Amino acid sequence: MRSWATAIAGLLAGLCAAGPVAAAGDAAKGGEIAKLHCTRCHVVGDFNRMGGIESTPSFQLLVNAFEDYQDRFASFYLRRPHGLVIEIKDTPRLTDLPDNAHRITLTLDDVENIAAFAATLKK
Repeated sequence: MRSWATAIAGLLAGLCAAGPVAAAGDAAKGGEIAKLHCTRCHVVGDFNRMGGIESTPSFQLLVNAFEDYQDRFASFYLRRPHGLVIEIKDTPRLTDLPDNAHRITLTLDDVENIAAFAATLKK
């Protein structure tokens, strides 16, 4: 039996093969969620230009350097190292490994909102 992570990743890969999709979330809400949670590792906008972890890509870099940025933001919680600290409400955790930082609980709506916010950073 495949794990939840493998099943979800396979589903996303199939969806992503069709090409990028427009972010359907609320960008304003996504910006607030990103400020609250994502800035501890990423530079997310003008409000924390000198923040984040040096080896972690900024939202601006991801949006402007990768054509598949919408897919990346729609599935970020499945990508390393996010599975160690992010869980999606009402779904099984993607790993049994112990937390390496304070855990963040998001909803799939939160993920859509963050993706919508990230799209506003496209130049």
